[in-house]
Amino acid sequence: MAIELSPNAEAKTLEVKASGKLSAEDYETLEPGVSQLIENVGKIKILFVMHDFHGWDVGAVWEDIKFATHHCNDIEKVAMVGETTWEKWMASICKPFTMSTIKYFDANEQDAAREWLTS
Repeated sequence: MAIELSPNAEAKTLEVKASGKLSAEDYETLEPGVSQLIENVGKIKILFVMHDFHGWDVGAVWEDIKFATHHCNDIEKVAMVGETTWEKWMASICKPFTMSTIKYFDANEQDAAREWLTS
């Protein structure tokens, strides 16, 4: 499994753990999980943790574009936690395509990322 969701309705947050290469099928898990939490609590914040992450396949890129377009006003903040320089670069590239505030954290800063989301 390349993606794992941990919703917290009380905090209005969703923790997403991603590893390997995301596929279009992974969005069949992500999309309903995000939509359900938004339906229950309104705007949410996402902690996106990448561990041994290898990006997206072509089908997943298309699903990600549709996801970002559909939820552009539903996600307040995204804390991206990663292990590599290209993941940090990716966080910067995403900023113009969303209304969300996005911030990158190194893998050893996961607690700081959680704090930032709740601030």
